[in-house]
Amino acid sequence: MAPSKVLAGARVVLPAGTVDDGRVIVEGTRIADTAPPQAEVVDVSGHWVVPGFVDIHNHGGGGASFAGGTAEDILKGVHTHRLHGTTTVVASAVTGDLDFLARHAGVLAELAQQGDIAGIHFEGPFISPCRKGAHDEQLLRDPDPAEVRKLVDAAHGHAKMVTLATELPGGLDSVRLLAEHGVIAAVGHTDATYEQTLQAIDAGATVATHLFNAMPPLGHRSPGPITALLEDERITVELINDGTHLHPAALQLAFHHAGAARVAFITDAMDAAGFGDGRYLLGPMEVEVADGVARLVEGGSIAGSTLTLDRAFKRAVTVDGLPVEDVVAAISANPARLLGMADRVGSLEPGKDADLVVLDDAFDLVGVMRRGEWVVDPQLG
Repeated sequence: MAPSKVLAGARVVLPAGTVDDGRVIVEGTRIADTAPPQAEVVDVSGHWVVPGFVDIHNHGGGGASFAGGTAEDILKGVHTHRLHGTTTVVASAVTGDLDFLARHAGVLAELAQQGDIAGIHFEGPFISPCRKGAHDEQLLRDPDPAEVRKLVDAAHGHAKMVTLATELPGGLDSVRLLAEHGVIAAVGHTDATYEQTLQAIDAGATVATHLFNAMPPLGHRSPGPITALLEDERITVELINDGTHLHPAALQLAFHHAGAARVAFITDAMDAAGFGDGRYLLGPMEVEVADGVARLVEGGSIAGSTLTLDRAFKRAVTVDGLPVEDVVAAISANPARLLGMADRVGSLEPGKDADLVVLDDAFDLVGVMRRGEWVVDPQLG
């Protein structure tokens, strides 16, 4: 077991607010409330200490894919995101053949059982061809509850979320099935109306998959899904804060109407995150990444992102002007709550996993700890 540590002198963001000249005590893999006399003191004066980031929508990174890679590939992608502060990650699949998705869910489930990932998100194939984004239209299908159940069962208890176009035949019954099995039903890649979206929420949907993207725009006579998802207290909205997927005014709109307690920052990252420009595959679709923006080779649709959550955090504070405490809620506490993991991760409290991120005064990442071990050692003394 690693020696006890006391991170001292930082601005520490706690559930009750920010504490100046605060400290975080780490004993073994957990946060403790008292420090033994022999504890190592790490001086983090002039820095921020925030909870480790929790990403509920992520397709890969470091050149590796969560959507179809081997266990070794997936672990490579997980490590890449840990280097950028994401200490808890859900692996997201993309649209594919149903049997392939079920088989790959078995690979992901083993990694979830080991604690390497926090679970599985199926983004497709139960989505609208009208709003398919970077998904293969030939593989899309209506959300038949029996087929949805097949994927949930293939995940062996580790399915965390399924994105659905709930207006399609079987959509509402699939939402009900997911809710009954404790799996998040997320409204996304949808062509639903305002009224149809309200029906999905009443049926049990609780998340908006990358709000604004892959859904009808907000209209003054046809308010569409965006309005329904923003106004309902039961919905948490995912936002991709990379400066490409959302105009800053759209992000501000979401925060204003949903409030910080109902926002979850995600990456929607694909293989190129933390790796670089070039050609990649997102499921069966070929993607060109240029200047950090991923687009399908055919058609040019945005194909996920190359975002890491440390960049999303810095942008939210320095560009969008959001309070640090609101950003911590959106990037850690809220997604942890959605996953049912708030008793372990998402905030800096005694008894929880010692997952934390150290940021300098410019909000650049300088340290990452996961379960009491430095992934990125700040080497500050």
